Amino acid sequence: MTPLLIKSFPASAAVAGYRIVVLGAGGAAQAAAATADVVGVSDSLGADAGGMLDVLMVGLGEVTCGGNVAAGKPLVADAQGRAVQAVAGAGVRIVGYALAAGAVGDVIPLHIAPGYYSA
Repeated sequence: MTPLLIKSFPASAAVAGYRIVVLGAGGAAQAAAATADVVGVSDSLGADAGGMLDVLMVGLGEVTCGGNVAAGKPLVADAQGRAVQAVAGAGVRIVGYALAAGAVGDVIPLHIAPGYYSA
């Protein structure tokens, strides 16, 4: 993949590879909801708590699916930081758009473009 922007952050908790990421006072962590203020996705290595985590913030990356995903659909985080298809609503924060279809546990390419998805 070809990310345009990668930034390293301390991990406030363990983060698996290919997960949707948020930032907090303690550093980067896995997102846990569709309304989380997502900033990007973790690289393939992830990080242990207290380690440094590379976060792909813009461009092309890969993410683990938490459910069935169709190509071209906007993606949000599930409770484990995996990507699921967005459902429009107040406060929904997408991480980007699926570039391939996938099922639970699949790692798929995505266009990383954080933003809102509302009705």
